Amino acid sequence: MNVRTIIEGETEILVPVHEEGVSFPPSAAPVFYNPVMELNRDISVAATAVFARRISERYDKDITDITYLDALSASGIRGLRIANEVKISTTLNDWSEDAHKLILENIENLGLENVEGTCKNANLAMYKSRYNIVDLDPFGTPAPFLAAAARSAVNMLEVTATDTAPLCGAHLNSGIRKYAAIPFNNEYHSEMGVRILLGKVARELSAHDKAMNPLLSHATRHYVRSYLEINKGAKKADKMLKNLGYISHCQKCGHRELYYGIVSHIKESCTMCDSKTITAGPLWLGQLHQPEFCQEVIEEIESRELGTKEHAIKIIDVCMNELDIPTFYDQHIICRKLGVSASLITTLVEALKQNGFLASRTHFSGTSFKTDANIAEIEKIILDIR
Repeated sequence: MNVRTIIEGETEILVPVHEEGVSFPPSAAPVFYNPVMELNRDISVAATAVFARRISERYDKDITDITYLDALSASGIRGLRIANEVKISTTLNDWSEDAHKLILENIENLGLENVEGTCKNANLAMYKSRYNIVDLDPFGTPAPFLAAAARSAVNMLEVTATDTAPLCGAHLNSGIRKYAAIPFNNEYHSEMGVRILLGKVARELSAHDKAMNPLLSHATRHYVRSYLEINKGAKKADKMLKNLGYISHCQKCGHRELYYGIVSHIKESCTMCDSKTITAGPLWLGQLHQPEFCQEVIEEIESRELGTKEHAIKIIDVCMNELDIPTFYDQHIICRKLGVSASLITTLVEALKQNGFLASRTHFSGTSFKTDANIAEIEKIILDIR
């Protein structure tokens, strides 16, 4: 296997180089490495560092004794950066022998002592051991690994999903099979993907009498990423499950309503225009971000040498200030329906606030916003600011 040296963050790593002219799907590569995911990894380093400090302070535990598992390491770049830049006790696992050999070589080159590389089935690795922090970053869906991860994670679960088509409703049947939920493929499909994923994670955690508290969740490019604080206890799990539910959407007028509970009585007709509605779920209707955590992650990013620093800060800043309301509205879609041109998104957000509503931008889309106003109220304000 050909390799080359790169520097990402503060870590110098050997990564695979594929032969010119050789073409195969990334999942079939001898050792998978994706440079496009540097942004994801930069945020991961900062978020993991912030949460590791929280664990250290809460349990009076030395930072080097906090355990972290990169369950699906591939080239190992994520786990190696965590070990080198965050300094916590790290296990890098991949069942590919080629990946395992490259990981061990990088561990030796970096002179890392509080690190081990294992070559196991990821589910076996998680079922056999507990870790303070478990990170799932698969190529595709994390669904086959969530049950084991829910058992293994003690304090935090970090999870990526790159199968956005099933999550967001473009491949409906695939999404139903993997996540046992029905999504919408509409203007807020990106948020739908995050909430479908979190709904699945919540159900897996509840089977182990565990609850989650989402600290930061974002949909960026072709993937969804979430950082979840884990708490133990049946009562906490019961309380968490109250955040599961359904979204009812009217395709005619755009009105949407929330129904909480795994079993809910959902109206078949829209309360605004009496048209037939469609339903998505079960999915997560609770918070996606903890503002205090987001602020700490921004400060952590600012203190580090990261290749995607400005982009990472921009994403998390919008997440931090995003309204804690499920679903968003796309201004352009509403304006096309009304036959008017769109204003600046900041102008519309301010107009909504001036009319007594809550409103914010959203990281999911640059042309979209969140608000507690209903669709009729939104349309009136859009027309008023023409």
